[in-house]
Amino acid sequence: MSAYQRSKTQGVEDMVLLPKITEADIVDNLKKRYMEDQIFTYIGNVLISVNPFKQMSYFTEKEIDMYQGAASYENPPHIYALTDNMFRNMMIDKEGQCVIISGESGAGKTVCAKFIMSYLAAICGGGQDIQKVKDVIIESNPLLEAFGNAKTVRNNNSSRFGKYIEIQFSQAALPEGGRISNFLLEKSRVVSQNPNERNFHIFYQLLAGATDDERGECGLGEPDYYWYLNQSGTYTVDGTNDAKEFADTRHAMDIMNIDQNTQWDILRIASGILHLGNITFVEKGSNASVPADSSFLQYPAYLLGVEEELLCIALTNRVMESRWGGKVEITNVTLNPEQAVSTRDALAKALYSRLFDYLVAAVNNAFGIKEKSEFSIGVLDIYGFEIFETNGFEQFCINFVNEKLQQIFIELTLKAEQDEYVEEGISWKAIDYFNNKCVCDLIESKRPPGVMCVLDDVCATMHAVSDGADMKFVEKLYGVVNNNEHYLSYSQGFIIVHYAGKVEYNVNGFCERNKDVLNNDVIELMQTSSNAFIKSLFPENLAVLKEKRGKPSTAGFKIKTQANDLVATLMLCTPHYIRCIKPNETKRAHDWEDLRAKHQVEYLGLKENIRIRRAGFAYRRPFAKFLQRYAILTRETWPRWPGEPAGGIKHVMDSVSMEPSQWQMGVTKIFIKAPESLFLLEETRERKFDSYARVIQTAWRKYVRRREMAEIREKATDILFKKKLRRRATINRCFVGDYIGFGQNAGLRALVGKRERIEFACCINKYDRKFKVQKRDMLLSAQNLYLIGRERVKKGPQAGEIIEKVMRIIKLSEIVNVDLSTRQDDFFVIRVREAFPSVLESVFKTEFLTVLSEKMAATGNPVNISFSDQITYTAKKDNNKMKAWIGSLMGDERVLQFVNGSEDFPVLTAKGKMLTIAIDNGLPRDTRPGKISERQGSFNKQKPPRSAQSYKYQPPGSQKKSEKMSRSNTSMERPSMHKIGAKQSAKNLNPQSSNKSFMNVPSPNMSIKRKGPPPPPPPQPNYPKVRVLYDYQAQDAEELSLSAGDTVNLLRKEDSGWWVGELKGKKGLFPYNYVEEI
Repeated sequence: MSAYQRSKTQGVEDMVLLPKITEADIVDNLKKRYMEDQIFTYIGNVLISVNPFKQMSYFTEKEIDMYQGAASYENPPHIYALTDNMFRNMMIDKEGQCVIISGESGAGKTVCAKFIMSYLAAICGGGQDIQKVKDVIIESNPLLEAFGNAKTVRNNNSSRFGKYIEIQFSQAALPEGGRISNFLLEKSRVVSQNPNERNFHIFYQLLAGATDDERGECGLGEPDYYWYLNQSGTYTVDGTNDAKEFADTRHAMDIMNIDQNTQWDILRIASGILHLGNITFVEKGSNASVPADSSFLQYPAYLLGVEEELLCIALTNRVMESRWGGKVEITNVTLNPEQAVSTRDALAKALYSRLFDYLVAAVNNAFGIKEKSEFSIGVLDIYGFEIFETNGFEQFCINFVNEKLQQIFIELTLKAEQDEYVEEGISWKAIDYFNNKCVCDLIESKRPPGVMCVLDDVCATMHAVSDGADMKFVEKLYGVVNNNEHYLSYSQGFIIVHYAGKVEYNVNGFCERNKDVLNNDVIELMQTSSNAFIKSLFPENLAVLKEKRGKPSTAGFKIKTQANDLVATLMLCTPHYIRCIKPNETKRAHDWEDLRAKHQVEYLGLKENIRIRRAGFAYRRPFAKFLQRYAILTRETWPRWPGEPAGGIKHVMDSVSMEPSQWQMGVTKIFIKAPESLFLLEETRERKFDSYARVIQTAWRKYVRRREMAEIREKATDILFKKKLRRRATINRCFVGDYIGFGQNAGLRALVGKRERIEFACCINKYDRKFKVQKRDMLLSAQNLYLIGRERVKKGPQAGEIIEKVMRIIKLSEIVNVDLSTRQDDFFVIRVREAFPSVLESVFKTEFLTVLSEKMAATGNPVNISFSDQITYTAKKDNNKMKAWIGSLMGDERVLQFVNGSEDFPVLTAKGKMLTIAIDNGLPRDTRPGKISERQGSFNKQKPPRSAQSYKYQPPGSQKKSEKMSRSNTSMERPSMHKIGAKQSAKNLNPQSSNKSFMNVPSPNMSIKRKGPPPPPPPQPNYPKVRVLYDYQAQDAEELSLSAGDTVNLLRKEDSGWWVGELKGKKGLFPYNYVEEI
C-alpha cells in the first residue's frame, strides 16, 4: 500500500501534512488512526495520544530496539520516539529536558508517563547501582497509584494527586538518582465519594489481598461494612484485580526499602482510617455529642495505638485558648454531632495525607537524590481537567493547575515562537490564538484580587464557627470580579469559563477545606500513640505553634505556590509535549464521539499549533552553539573557524548541500525548517566521528595488542606445552581473532544472536564420515560454536543463488572434550555430549583453543583437552532425520592415525574407516614464543613456511606422493614458495602414466581429487562458464586466483569440491562454492 493510500485509510502520521486545517479535518484524521489502532499522531514535535481503552501490542522490546537511536521520521509516531528524542537532546545539548503530559481526566496521561519511564529504564545500561534506580523508576508507579489513584465516573484509574518525576543522569547517560514532587492530594476522597466512584485503590486492595492473619488483626471485612467505602455503592472496577495489585503494592514497598514492620504499620493506619469512619455521634444535652455506639471506638483506638477514652474526648471536645493582654484563658468546648463528624473526618484525612507524604519521601530516599546532577529528565503526570456533576474545592484547584499548564504550552509553543521570529528578523505572518493568561489572573491575581485571594481573606476572618462563611465568600467574590468576562455567578456558587469550558463550582465547604487546619487536640492525641511510626507522622511542636503569630497558610495558597514553582522548574528545561485525548465516556475501545473529540481539539489549540508549525522552523540554535556542534563536518571549520560564526555556519551548510529554503539565518540564531534537514546534519556528524573513532581505536588496539602479545602467546602456549610438537611458521604469530571479516559481513552477523558477541572467527576444513573435506566458517561466542557453510538455493525467488547457512550449532556447555595429536598438524576433534563429534582442521587451532578455554572456564565448565596419535570417534550415520546421537553402538567408528612423515604439511591417506595423516616433526614440545630449543637433531632443521592448509593426499590403492592437493585460507597472507616443492616426489612417477592419472575416476572413499596439470583442451571448445562470486587468492601454483565478477571457462567438475577451469589463458583448480554457473 502506498503512502497516499495508507493516509486515506489510516490518516496522516504528522498533521502538519493535512491538506486542510480545520477542527473537523483534525478530528477526522485522529478518528481514522484511532479506528486502525494507531493511537499516536504528530504535530511536528508535539505528540497527540488518544486513549485506546485496551492493551496495545506495540510496547514490547521489539519497539524499544526499533526506536532507540532512530530518527522520528524513520518509524511510525510513538511515545518511545518522543522519549528517545528527549534523551538524545539531553546528551547532545547538555540541557535538562521535561515532558508535559496534559489532557482531561481519563485521557491516558498516567499510562503515557509509565511508558516514558519504562523506556528510559530499558535503554540505560549500568551495573547494580544503576539497576536499583531503574527498579525504583518502575516500581514507584504501582505504589503511588495504590495510594494516590481512584476510580471516578470519568476514569477507572484517575490520578487524585499530581506528581513531577525528575530522573537524574550522569554524563555517561546513566540514571543515578531521582526526585518526586507531589501536589494536592484529594484528601476529601478519603471520607466521601460521588456515586459510581471509589475511594483510593489501597483500601480495596487491602480488603481483597490481605492474609487471614492480617484480616483478623486489622478487623477487615467486606467493603460495604465501612462508611468511608459504602457511600458510592461501587466496590469493584472492570478489568482490575485488587488482590493481585495488592501483591504488586507490597512488592513495590520492598523495592523502596520499606521494612516489614513499617509496611505492617502502614496497613494498620489504612485499616484504622476505615474503622474511624464507622464512628457516628448523637446529641447529648445542649450542643454536645457522644458516640452513638462506643464499641466502634475500640478498633480505631487499637490500630492507632491510642487510648479509647482519649480518642472519644478528642473527637467530641475542643480546647480553646483566649488571650487578653498577657493572660491566657483555656476553655473546653463541647462539639455537636456535626462538628464531631467534621473532626473525625479531619483526623482521617490528616492520617492519610501524612502517610502519603511518607511514601513519597520513601520513594525519594530509594532513588538516592543527588544534590547536584549533570542532567535530568522530568515527567509531569498531573490530574486532568475535570467537570463533574458537583464540582467542589478540589476540582477548582485541579482545574487551576491545568490552566497553568495550558499557559506554559501557549507561552512556549505559540507566543514565544512567534515573538522569537520577529526578534530574529525571520519573515513571518502572525497567527491568532487564545491566551488563557486572563483566566489564570482571574484565579490567582493579588491586584486586582482574584478568586484565591478573596477566599483566603474570608478564611482569615473565620473563627471556630464556619456557618455562613461560604456564602460570605460568594458575596465578596461577586463584588470584586463580577465584571470579568470569564466569571459568572449562580445560586450555589460561581462559574469560571476555563480554556476547556465552563465549570460550575459549588462553594459548600470551600472555606473549611481551604483552611486545612488540624486541631491541636487531635495532634496531641496522635502524639500519645504507642506506635512510633504513627507518632513520627505528627512531629509538630505544639508549644511553638501556640506562640506563633500570623495568618496560617491555606490549601489554596499552597497549591498556588506549588503551581508557580512547578512552572518555574519547567521553564528551566527544554519542554516536550504530549496532548492526550479521551475519545469517549464509555471507556470502550473503538468507540468515537465526534463532539467530545472536537471539543478537546479546540481547547487544546491543535489547529493553531498546526498552523504555526507549518509556517515555522523545527530547530533553532545560537550561532556559537550550532557551530561548536557541527564544526567537525569540514576541515575549514574544525577545530576552529577563524572568522565570524555566521560565515562558518554558511560553509558547513554548503558542505552538506542543504537547500537554502530549509534554513535561515537570524540575528543571533540559525533556524532549520524540517527535522529531516537536522537529521542530515546529525548523520553526517556521526559518520565523521565514527571514522575518526575508528582511526583512534585501530591505533590504540594495535598498541595494546603489541603490548599484550607476549603474555597472550605465553598463555596460549601453556595449553600445548610439552604435549604437542609446534609448527615452525606459526609459533610467534599475532592473534587477530577475526580472520574472515565477520564484523563487515552482514550476512554472517544475521546468522547469530543479535546481541551475541563473536570472540573468534576463521575459515576451517571440516571432514565428514567419508573423510571428504568441506569448507566452513567457524564462529565462537561465549555461548555457542557455529559452523557456517554455503549452499545453492534450489527453489523460490532466490533459486540458483549461493547463500550462507548455519550447518551446526554446538553449545559450549555440551562440549565434553577436544582431542588433538602430539604432532605438528592442525587437526582437532570436538566431542559433544549425546551428539556426533566434529573433525576440524585450522591453522589457528592454538588461538581457538585459547579462546574456547577462557569462555568455557567462565561458565564453570573448563574444557578437557586430550592428546593422542590415534583418535577414535563415532561418525554420524547417513540419516538426516536423526536429531541426537545415542551411544557409540548406534554409529560407525572412525580412526585418525597420525604418523611421522617427511613434509611440514600433512599427507592424507584414506583407507576404509581410517584416515592416516603423515607429517614431519615440528619444533620441540617445550618450545615457547620468541625462543627456539637449541637441541640438535631433526627438530633443529629450518624449513621455509608453507601454507597451513597445503597437504599431500594419497587415495586408496595408490601410494604415489605426487598426487598433491592444496587447500587455501583466503584470509591468510600469501606464503612463500617452497624451494623444492613437489620435485622430489615427482622423480618417482612413471613418465608414461603421470600425465593422465588425474583423469581416473576417484575411488568412493577418496576425499579429495589430487591436483595435477589440466588436460589440453580440444580445438576451439565451447565450455560452460561460471561467474565468480567471491575473491579467492591462490595458495598453490596449480590453483587459479579469482576476483568477484570474473567469468571462468569450466573444464571439469570434481566431486572433491575443486573444479578445473580456465581464466585468462591459465588453467587450474578453484573451489566450486566461490562461483555460480551461468
